Amino acid sequence: MTIATAKPVLNPTQLFILQTFATVDSEEERDDLISLYLDYIQKKLDKAADAFWDNQQLDNAQMEELMYGHLRASKQ
Repeated sequence: MTIATAKPVLNPTQLFILQTFATVDSEEERDDLISLYLDYIQKKLDKAADAFWDNQQLDNAQMEELMYGHLRASKQ
């Protein structure tokens, strides 16, 4: 296989992000882009958590158990 026929390792989204960051001229711009990306990820996580809450019909007691309970499998 030659370089001309090799398949790209990065998908289009990864290439877009790489090209976007390639245009950054300062740490401030980089930090702004990172902040935008983290905000996007946070919104996705919030949406997924809300859907999980709604679909599983969790209540506060169950959430407390998930957050603070010891859910490890016992050794037998």
